[in-house]
Amino acid sequence: MDYKSEILRSIRTMVDRSIANCRVDRTYESVIKEITPKGYVVLDEAGNERTVGCCIPGLQLHAMQRVWVKEPLGNLKRLHICGVI
Repeated sequence: MDYKSEILRSIRTMVDRSIANCRVDRTYESVIKEITPKGYVVLDEAGNERTVGCCIPGLQLHAMQRVWVKEPLGNLKRLHICGVI
């Protein structure tokens, strides 16, 4: 048995497991598809439409405007608009 390859395989397994469990904030560019009474309809990273709110008070947004969307800790339920491009 080659001990060097076994050690490397073990390290790779540990790194893969820690990356899979890692939760971070993600911010990405999106576009406002439409505006509804519940909020703004934007596209998430996968291309799905999501209705979200805007965290910037007093800001008027309109359809087809490009915005920054933040996904806190990978939680799509807390997705919100955090900036304008």
